[in-house]
Amino acid sequence: MPSALEHIWYRERPPPLALRVLARGFGLVVQLRRTGYRSGLFRSHRLGRPVIVVGNLTVGGTGKTPLVIWLCERLRGLGLRPAVVLRGYGGDAIRRAQPRLVSADDDPTAVGDEAVLLAARSGAAVIACPDRVRAAQQAIEHGADVIVSDDGLQHLALARDVEIAVIDAARSLGNGYLLPAGPLREPAARLARLDALVLNVNGLQTGRTTPYLATHRPFTMRLAGDRLLPLNGVGDALALASWRGRRVHAIAGIGHPERFFAQLSAAGLEVVAHPFPDHHRYRARDLQFHESLPLLMTEKDAVKCRRFDGADRWFLPVEAQFADADAEALMMLIQARTRAA
Repeated sequence: MPSALEHIWYRERPPPLALRVLARGFGLVVQLRRTGYRSGLFRSHRLGRPVIVVGNLTVGGTGKTPLVIWLCERLRGLGLRPAVVLRGYGGDAIRRAQPRLVSADDDPTAVGDEAVLLAARSGAAVIACPDRVRAAQQAIEHGADVIVSDDGLQHLALARDVEIAVIDAARSLGNGYLLPAGPLREPAARLARLDALVLNVNGLQTGRTTPYLATHRPFTMRLAGDRLLPLNGVGDALALASWRGRRVHAIAGIGHPERFFAQLSAAGLEVVAHPFPDHHRYRARDLQFHESLPLLMTEKDAVKCRRFDGADRWFLPVEAQFADADAEALMMLIQARTRAA
């Protein structure tokens, strides 16, 4: 997203009047579309398998992908066969509405970086397609008995049994305005109709008002990572703590790059930060800097950067973690909703 817009979204002052007028028009379109589905003008397809949607109300990353991986692990632990469906954002081969089964060896420029990461980490079949209904149908053909839709809150054509929104605690809902005046894809009131809110507490809290707390008790999630892995796969993993005091370059092409840089800084590293847009297509020169230092990146960046030659490059895998009580309560909620499906 343009950095100027992002600055407007997360500052204290109201956005410019012109953007607020455009936001009202956007809100009208959102309302008419949802009314069309409620009235039956547009059809929501129910496919005979439980569907769990993980998404967010804001533009940009909030930590959905680690949560999807966590859910797949938990669902497999219950003896289920989950599959993940997602758009495959940024994949050249996914622009057509033809479902594609993604593997960990696929080219992320063809199928999308998140799709490759999920195929490598989730242990589930991953189907990429802009048409979530067709993707879910193919997932069922591959033997899935539960569907997890990554970033699907606004894709109403696929009927769902559980809706989960992930919120970045550091940025909350921004200024609370709809696009383009603010970061919201839907009005904040939408949160009251969700089944669960997951609050990603990585990063510094801003103290900004959090209206969603009035409608739900959020489940608190942390993204934990304590080992750096070599990007070229050669050599052993190194404890992040062993890098304390070292000066490093760090790149992040995710929705909120500062979250990654803050995590490294909190571990005691001296970070030279290089933020890139979400889903950035890296070129070799993007990884070359005047000062010769180790280069660290997120796992999402790593799936796109492995093809480049270069030594002393590392990535930090993270996993979603919940307190035991929150994990149990969230899974009980999901089981109750999906059993009724």
